[in-house]
Amino acid sequence: MFTLIDFENWERKEHYLHFYNDVRCSYSTCVNIDISNLNGQRLYPAMLWLLTQTVNEMPEFRTALTEKGLGYFSEMHPAYTIFNQEQETFSGIWTAYKSNYTAFLSSYEADVAKYSSSEKYAPKPERPVNSFDVSMIPWFSFTAFNLQVFGDGSYLLPIFTMGKAFDAGTKKMLPLAIQVHHAVCDGYHVGRFIELLQKKIIGFDSGCNSAPSDISATVKGRIK
Repeated sequence: MFTLIDFENWERKEHYLHFYNDVRCSYSTCVNIDISNLNGQRLYPAMLWLLTQTVNEMPEFRTALTEKGLGYFSEMHPAYTIFNQEQETFSGIWTAYKSNYTAFLSSYEADVAKYSSSEKYAPKPERPVNSFDVSMIPWFSFTAFNLQVFGDGSYLLPIFTMGKAFDAGTKKMLPLAIQVHHAVCDGYHVGRFIELLQKKIIGFDSGCNSAPSDISATVKGRIK
């Protein structure tokens, strides 16, 4: 479902007009996320699910400009890259989000098995409009990452890029780059997103239907 924003009464009206009309810009930041509690889990699908769950709790990350106008989607799905080992290239596919991680993982595994050997850029058809982009660069870590997205600057949805995980003392850390449009998302919202995502990772339980956002205990472990 797509809900149009009541623009004239929108508390963000002036900010949107400034960063869309006067100084149209996106920005990116890179943070290190503690993924120690994902010990033993398949990192990529777990992070896809956790990112999507967090996106779905924050309307600033679901806001888009469509043919209908400016509004926000009620739910988002992850569109992500998979690597073709033989061709040394990648494809972009998507998997429908499910609130139950086990169900999502099953769908993810089926999609990857079906399309991982494809030589096409986008082998899975009918990507939903309510989807956002995620990619992973597992060959190296980074402290900064920026995508040069050319166009008219009207793309408002977030883009996430993950790097190679690394050890920091007893913790396992993951570089995460977040790119957003300033017209709909400020640093405050990115900060809230990072905090919520981190809490969800700490509280992650693959047997649960959700990852709690109010857990403060840190679980140490090793990513396999």
